[in-house]
Amino acid sequence: MAVQGAVFDALRRGLVIPACPLTLSAARKLDERRQRALVRYYLAAGAGGLAVGVHTTQFAIRDAKIGLFEPVLRIAAEEMKKAGADFVRVGGVCGRTEQAVKEAALLRDLGYHAGLLSLGAMKEDREEALIEHAKKVAEVIPVIGFYLQPAVGGRVLSYRFWRRFAEIENVAAIKIAPFNRYQTIDVMRAVAESGRSDIALYTGNDDSIIVDLVTPFFGRRIVGGLLGHWAVWTKNAAEHLKLCQQDGHVGFASRTGSQSEPYTAAHATQWEKLLRLAVEVTDANAAFFDAANGFAGCIAGLHEVLRRQGLLEGIWCLDPNEGLSPGQKEELDRVYRAYPHLNDDQFVAEHRDEWLR
Repeated sequence: MAVQGAVFDALRRGLVIPACPLTLSAARKLDERRQRALVRYYLAAGAGGLAVGVHTTQFAIRDAKIGLFEPVLRIAAEEMKKAGADFVRVGGVCGRTEQAVKEAALLRDLGYHAGLLSLGAMKEDREEALIEHAKKVAEVIPVIGFYLQPAVGGRVLSYRFWRRFAEIENVAAIKIAPFNRYQTIDVMRAVAESGRSDIALYTGNDDSIIVDLVTPFFGRRIVGGLLGHWAVWTKNAAEHLKLCQQDGHVGFASRTGSQSEPYTAAHATQWEKLLRLAVEVTDANAAFFDAANGFAGCIAGLHEVLRRQGLLEGIWCLDPNEGLSPGQKEELDRVYRAYPHLNDDQFVAEHRDEWLR
């Protein structure tokens, strides 16, 4: 049975859901004013939801010595509730079953709608154990499955796993982020063959965002994105999603899969524009996520963009050893020069003081 409610109807229609960064002072303490401002930015920029307590928020917030997991979730929830009842509030759920169930309960109590279920703590477990783990969490809060790429802590998961995962009643969505086409297709085929049309499919493949959003998979569509990449330049990301969602925008690849409209030179031009945009967005992501250095600077890269816009005071991470990689700043400079139409700097400049009030 589908997870019910207006918020899940919105999730199934397809939304921009940024993964929220953590805002710190130079002393590496929570900067609450800027944390609230950042959430306000996402609301104003056209996001339809926000994911908090996830990789982009830094998993170390769960460390008892740091103690930021509940405060950051609470601050974000307070701001998100101002956006209306159908703004999707997603919280990260990590750890083995006991920890994950506790985190899910906290999310539920704070008013979050769904938990993004990371399986990073169970890399050595059998897939059967992962299914039982997911069922336990889904008893507490609707679950968004998460296929995380191995390069940043995930593991390879089989078609059989996703086919069984799709049978869990309280699964609301799946974020597909293996950065791998074979594995992406495994998830899409598994959900399609499960018959669960109510499970919303979201890209987390920051290296192929636009391509994912316009590709038909076994009669199903990836309807939106839950992305670290969309934590920056979010207003334009919302426009990109609208473009990809337009029915018949490329003729034979409409969202309904209709092939009734003849393919013309105009469609070829539209495809070329979309594919050019796909390359530009992926190239920008390579700089944000520090792909050249195995994603070592992926969080700091996002922080640097937000710092340049004045939303963050600095790029500090909880780990003092975490920062921009050699050459990453120059790569960010390059994509800023190459793709000025992708940033939303002017929008941020016009409203930043209001958000920082």
